[in-house]
Amino acid sequence: MSGKFITLEGGEGAGKTTCLKHIEKRIKEAGIDLCVTREPGGTRTGEKIREILLDRGNFDILDDTELILMFAARSQHLNEVISPALVAGTWVLCDRFTDATYAYQGGGRGISQQRIADLEHWVQKGLKPDLTLLLDLPVDVGLERAGKRSTPDRFESEDISFMQRMRLTYLDIASREPERVKVIDSSQALGNVLSQIDSILDDLLAGATSE
Repeated sequence: MSGKFITLEGGEGAGKTTCLKHIEKRIKEAGIDLCVTREPGGTRTGEKIREILLDRGNFDILDDTELILMFAARSQHLNEVISPALVAGTWVLCDRFTDATYAYQGGGRGISQQRIADLEHWVQKGLKPDLTLLLDLPVDVGLERAGKRSTPDRFESEDISFMQRMRLTYLDIASREPERVKVIDSSQALGNVLSQIDSILDDLLAGATSE
C-alpha cells in the first residue's frame, strides 16, 4: 500500500471537526490525493450502524453488541473505502478508528482489551494507521466545550468516570506506540493546537513530496 493512513482521535470537546478540516486542507494543498472519512460510518451500511450506536434512545444496547457493531461497520469501511484508497496510492484521513474502540468500549465500557485485539486482528488483518493524532484535554474541559454544542449523543451522554477511563486508555496507547500516536494538547488556544499539528504534518508532507 502506497497511500498514507492518518487517523484523528480524541474525547468529547477536543476540537476534532476543526482540526480535521485543517489537516485536510494541508494535505490537499500539498497536491496529495486524499479520501476523508469517519467511524463509525464511511459507507452506506456503516452510516446506518452509526445511527443505531449514537441514538440516545438505544439505551439497552449490550456492551458486546456495541463492540461487534463497531467492528461490523469497520469491516465494511475497510473493504469499501479505506483499503481500496490506500492500494490506489490515495491518502486516507479518518475521524476515529480502532484506537477509539479500545478507549470507548475497552476503557469506558470495561470490555477486555484482548477481546478487542482479537477482533482487530480478524477484521484488519494487520492494517494500522501510519499516523494517529490524539487530541487530548482534561475531561471536564472537554465536556464543558461539548455542552455548548448540539444535544449530546449516546456516547456524549456518558458520565465523567466513563470519560476519564476513556482518556486514560487513549494516553496509555500513546505511551506504548509513541512513533505512531502523537499527543496534541488541545486544551490550548486553537492557534496553538493547529501549530502542534502543523509541526507533525510538516515532516510527513516533506517526506511524501520528496519521494
